[in-house]
Amino acid sequence: MVDGPVHDGSVGDTPTPDGVQVSDHPRLGDVFTPEATAFVADLVRTFRDRRSRLLENRRLRQVALDAGHRPDFLPETAEVRDGNWSVAPPPKDLLDRRVEITGPTDRKMMINALNSGARVFMADLEDSTSPTWDNVVEGQVNLHDATRRDLDLRTGGREYSLNDDIATLMVRPRGWHLDEAHVVVDGRAAPASLVDFGLTFFHNAREALDRGTGPYFYLPKLEGHLEARLWNDVFCHAQDALGIPRGSVRATVLIETILAAFEMDEILFELRDHSAGLNAGRWDYIFSVAKKFAHDPGFVLPDRSDVTMTVPFMRAYTELMVSTCHRREAHAIGGMAAFIPNRRDPEVTAQALSKVTEDKRREAQDGCDGTWVAHPDLIAVARTEFDAVLGEAPNQIDRQRPDVSVTADSLLCVDLTGGAVTTGGLETNVYVGLRYLASWLAGTGAAAIRNLMEDAATAEISRAQVWQWIRHGSQLEDGRTVTPDLVRDVIDTQMAVIAEDLDPDTYHDLPFDKARTVFEQVALAGEFAEFLTLPAYELLD
Repeated sequence: MVDGPVHDGSVGDTPTPDGVQVSDHPRLGDVFTPEATAFVADLVRTFRDRRSRLLENRRLRQVALDAGHRPDFLPETAEVRDGNWSVAPPPKDLLDRRVEITGPTDRKMMINALNSGARVFMADLEDSTSPTWDNVVEGQVNLHDATRRDLDLRTGGREYSLNDDIATLMVRPRGWHLDEAHVVVDGRAAPASLVDFGLTFFHNAREALDRGTGPYFYLPKLEGHLEARLWNDVFCHAQDALGIPRGSVRATVLIETILAAFEMDEILFELRDHSAGLNAGRWDYIFSVAKKFAHDPGFVLPDRSDVTMTVPFMRAYTELMVSTCHRREAHAIGGMAAFIPNRRDPEVTAQALSKVTEDKRREAQDGCDGTWVAHPDLIAVARTEFDAVLGEAPNQIDRQRPDVSVTADSLLCVDLTGGAVTTGGLETNVYVGLRYLASWLAGTGAAAIRNLMEDAATAEISRAQVWQWIRHGSQLEDGRTVTPDLVRDVIDTQMAVIAEDLDPDTYHDLPFDKARTVFEQVALAGEFAEFLTLPAYELLD
């Protein structure tokens, strides 16, 4: 899937490295300079074979899980878990991370997020960005300008520009499993993670350091410490190549897969000179549980609304994260609050803000050093709860949690979740899946749906649950069994609901036929598709 003309051996009028092809774009010469392209190509050639082996390791682990194997803490790394070590101390501008806001690399959204009053802004090239070639290239332009505090915009009769005091910038590249089809090195699509990281680092690392900050990243979808080791080696190689001191890069790893939860110590250890702690990526974590144990009836999840952060298996994972991070003198960052305040419905907003308050209070009291929000209006709510616990302290890393004792069984006790599979839950999964996919395929990766800011993770949960419920013949509250035919009927009814909810022009402008095709492909397939975004990527314009 490479759209439009391809540059082979040149970008604009300037030669590029042999064997590198890059799709055309109006801003291509600003992003894929000869030096930047050579840097990315070097990363790809150096590390892509290791990346391929790690992806094969994922496949083999999945085969074992499908055969009934249960994960456990690794005996071969017991020395790391039992050892007395810590990660490098955080840089000055990552000491206090009590509220972080996330969002795509859209220019207006970046300006608003950087000005929001949050301590950190995670600019997301991953789950909240649809990876159209335009979004990939323009995202890099915007990151370049943001690093130099030269980010402004005139649109709709309004002007947007950065304040003097802005959030610390972190960047999330795409995960190891994704390719970037518009960058081809030696006849093979480049790993998207190396394209995103390579361009961001090449253009901005030195500038960020000169401005008193640094090249800071979030790392998504890791499934174990060997994947963290690969990232660490990428960091070392990149820093050496540009003459930047090792340890300048800092990275927070999202613990958003069930297998990574068993290797938190090891992940921190591998990245110890570049670590900026761990984050509880709750939505992808729930999806990971459904995916890794898709064939096991003991891991069938109830409605998503029933899988809260207080159910036993989710509680175990977050408690272990805080305990592990603080033992290693690293930040533990709490999960996402995705609610979007609705000024037209004060009652719904009040109820949701009450839940957000409760959620953030629990995180702060449990020992988290900060938390995520998706909307600027939630920053004050989250900050209030963390201020109440932290006071003037920048974090609570010194708060140890010797009371936490989490076993493998604790992390896997999905059967204690409670809840039910309901008609409403099925309808919600189908509705959200279709709405999000249509948005993603149209080039928007962060979509406001029913007062929540949804990204690819929630769409993944939606289709994974539908697949699980069909596979295991789950019973709805009215006695009906979830079958492919029932799901098709629900898709029909929810398509009609969506058509009613959206104005006609919006509905007809969005690719709902493609969205339905992809949703049915992954929800009704005989085998569980690893990621929704893989088949969807083939349909991106």
